[in-house]
Amino acid sequence: MKRRTFLQRIGSILAVLGITETEWLTLGDAFGGQSLRYYQALAQPSPRKLALLIGINQYQKSPSLSGCLTDVELQKELLIYRFGFSASDILTLTEEQASREFIEAAFLDHLGKQTKPGDAVIFHFSGYGTRIKTETDTVQNALVPIDESKNPQNTNIVNYLLEESLLSLLRSLPTDRVTAVFDTSYYAPNTIQPTGLRIRARPEIIDAQLATEELEFLKQLKTQNSLSKGEVTPPLLLTATSESKQSAREVLLSGFSAGLFTYALTQYLWEASPAKTIQVSLSHVETSMHKLGSTQQPALLSSKKNPQAILLADNFLPNSTIGAEGVITATEEDGKTVNLWLGGIPPQVLENYGINSRFSLVTGEQLVLRSRTGLTAKAQIPIFDNTNSLQVGQLVQEAVRVLPRNINLIVGLDTGLERIERVDATSAFATVTRVSTVVAGEQPADYLFAKLLQPPTRYGLFSVGGELILNTAEEVGEAVKMAVQRLAPKLTTLLAAKLWRLTENEGSSRLAIKASLEIINSISPRVVMQRETMRSLGSETSMSKPLRTPVVPIGSRMQYKVQNLSDRPVYLILLGLKNSRSAIAFYPWEIPAESDISETKPLLKPIVIAPGETISLPQAAATSGWVIPGPAYECEHQLILSTYPFSETLTNLETAKNLTTDQQPIGPLLNPLEVAQALLQDLHNASPVKAEINSTVTDSYALDVNNWASLSFSFQVA
Repeated sequence: MKRRTFLQRIGSILAVLGITETEWLTLGDAFGGQSLRYYQALAQPSPRKLALLIGINQYQKSPSLSGCLTDVELQKELLIYRFGFSASDILTLTEEQASREFIEAAFLDHLGKQTKPGDAVIFHFSGYGTRIKTETDTVQNALVPIDESKNPQNTNIVNYLLEESLLSLLRSLPTDRVTAVFDTSYYAPNTIQPTGLRIRARPEIIDAQLATEELEFLKQLKTQNSLSKGEVTPPLLLTATSESKQSAREVLLSGFSAGLFTYALTQYLWEASPAKTIQVSLSHVETSMHKLGSTQQPALLSSKKNPQAILLADNFLPNSTIGAEGVITATEEDGKTVNLWLGGIPPQVLENYGINSRFSLVTGEQLVLRSRTGLTAKAQIPIFDNTNSLQVGQLVQEAVRVLPRNINLIVGLDTGLERIERVDATSAFATVTRVSTVVAGEQPADYLFAKLLQPPTRYGLFSVGGELILNTAEEVGEAVKMAVQRLAPKLTTLLAAKLWRLTENEGSSRLAIKASLEIINSISPRVVMQRETMRSLGSETSMSKPLRTPVVPIGSRMQYKVQNLSDRPVYLILLGLKNSRSAIAFYPWEIPAESDISETKPLLKPIVIAPGETISLPQAAATSGWVIPGPAYECEHQLILSTYPFSETLTNLETAKNLTTDQQPIGPLLNPLEVAQALLQDLHNASPVKAEINSTVTDSYALDVNNWASLSFSFQVA
């Protein structure tokens, strides 16, 4: 489509809407100046990096979503500050702008007209998806634009944008660096499980007819692609779900909502090295989504040969190989205060990120966090620092993580509970130490307390994604207060897991650590998972990892191999969860001399890894590996390393363990909350900067990225 034709088409659409072109330009400020900037961009030469980002929250007919505009902001900040896109080359269509006609016209002119071979192109859509039966009686996936119905008086004529149309548009671009992100889903479940996460899917409308304009547009695209002399370029399509009946969800955090997939994806891309493959990225993204309470799995779709091996750098063309947790977006007049965008901090950590946390610039200066609202924050140069070189666009990396000591487990009360049930539940949870309650969907929650669908007189604990946590539902007719009392020990375990997850810093740790989980008893031993600290080893390309959570057969003999590539000895501890219902820990036994067995109980010993050394866990030859028992379950391990001994952690482990019983290397953790608190205290003690943050010593932990690394491993046993 020629530029004149595009402008004429936009003009005709505006005329139908009753808006003059002058009014459209005036509306630019209300829409972040997008229309004005877009008209200016039309006159500029073809860029090397182009993006079209679409997000819709307020639909005409469907219930409102909350996180789609945040998704657009997440992607835009990432592309500009992490991957070097020019703001004028990023076109965003949000809310009223995101009609089917505008989306297609903007694609043709902003991307189709300007893209040249070798350019990087990013397309993003956040909003509702659905399914529609076309004139050939085939059911197709479709994206729902702002103008859902072609005619408000006849809602059966729908104005959807077919997924096939978008894929045809993407394939028509003359570059092999095309990436599309669809944070939507197409299947709306018939039954609504208790959930704290909105679902981005609309039910299929029976007897709905697709607008003829969309059908004609698709036919034109197919004809043009078939007549094209050049080869059709297959794009990389990153989708929020991997199966047709999975739901794309939104996550509610303090101060904002976002698409679960978009947030997890952009957060990882902030921290990751461009040398990582897209397959590696999605493996981390899935783990992050799982920790936020969802079982949805992202997918990579492409007809390219071996798309999993494509590096981030191949499609995003980054200007820098440096990963970061955020960026300076504005500076204040004093030259000492800046605004930060913290898109690179893991979401479960961001919720509890404390004042006085520190960030470092590539140039060496440090910033101290003074306030934070959602993803935005204010920070200052320390008083004793005379630096005046702060500039917009400078990346910031985590230096010191400050976490409050009074973190609670937050339980959301499902809105499906009767009023008297919510009152009783609130009263009962108030008696459980370090547990707070909120209304599900209105404030962030870690878990949900709700009724089971069948029978509806049973209560249980759910993930915020609606998955019932095993062994948390009891007999029919149980009173609310009795159910809460029964769940109390479980809540303590889940709080402990929340605390040790807050140590995760694979992206920001300055300790060079590699770790792998291996099956060692098969005919051909194999690596199940690998993790490594990205900031210290980010220039290397990781080996391929599965896109899905790996499955370990029951009866497998497993072993960790941990490599210390730093210049200091490090100490190691392992904590974890089994099926989200029981805590486990690695017990490093020190077996006394044979002559002393009758008189001396075995003790726990520190695990120390010398610089350059690789150790196996378990270490003793007599207990080479540990056997994975049945039945099937999910397992999550947190492998935590520090430059200082875990003295308090080992003391608490030793206190709770009956040393005369079975001495397996991985066993039940009987006092998980005490151990988790001791772990944070040990990491706090390992951080020399704590003495400089006097105001936070008594009520916070201060963890220095130079002194600890925490890697997460999740797998299924089947």
